[in-house]
Amino acid sequence: MGPVSRIQGGSLSRPVAVAITGGIGAGKTEALNAFARHGAATISSDDIVHRLLRDDDEVRAALLERFGTGILDDAGQIDRAAISRIVFDDREALAWLEALLHPRVVGEYLAWREALADLPDPPAVSATEVPLLYEVGGDERFDVVVVITAPEELRRERARVSTPEQRESRLIPDEEKAARADFSYVNDGSRGQLDEFVADTLRALEATQPA
Repeated sequence: MGPVSRIQGGSLSRPVAVAITGGIGAGKTEALNAFARHGAATISSDDIVHRLLRDDDEVRAALLERFGTGILDDAGQIDRAAISRIVFDDREALAWLEALLHPRVVGEYLAWREALADLPDPPAVSATEVPLLYEVGGDERFDVVVVITAPEELRRERARVSTPEQRESRLIPDEEKAARADFSYVNDGSRGQLDEFVADTLRALEATQPA
């Protein structure tokens, strides 16, 4: 399926900030990789979280105080899987974790975007994978939103979980996300078709910028 766009014309003096979002197993990471192949600067909010868990002393101390040393792996590092198991069915713990990490993730993303703008030859587009974009109101920080969706059965197969909808019970439905997005794509074909969608999307974005 080709891109569905609601983007308005305009121009920016910095890279166009694109958010890529969608449900579990939809193919957000593959879309992000396609943006990178076509010349966009890319970053994943999950990668930022990994770095925070590994390198941020304040985050480490807060997690140990809240959850105890059982969240450490054999090397003494924060075990993300252990944290995931704790917060999976504990909404209070999940809310606490998101309150701890979310402002730091946003800060790192904005610093990265500003650094791109300061480059002598900045990229035309920056793309960021943000799984909970609409749920946390993050779309306000981006110029363009790209929503990647896929049929539920295919998402289950990709995510290798029996019931992805259980993990997404608090999320906004894909149909609403797609309606709110600037571009949307049903990712039920080949990787090449996804790549073609991304290329078409980038061409549409470039057409809105001054030559």
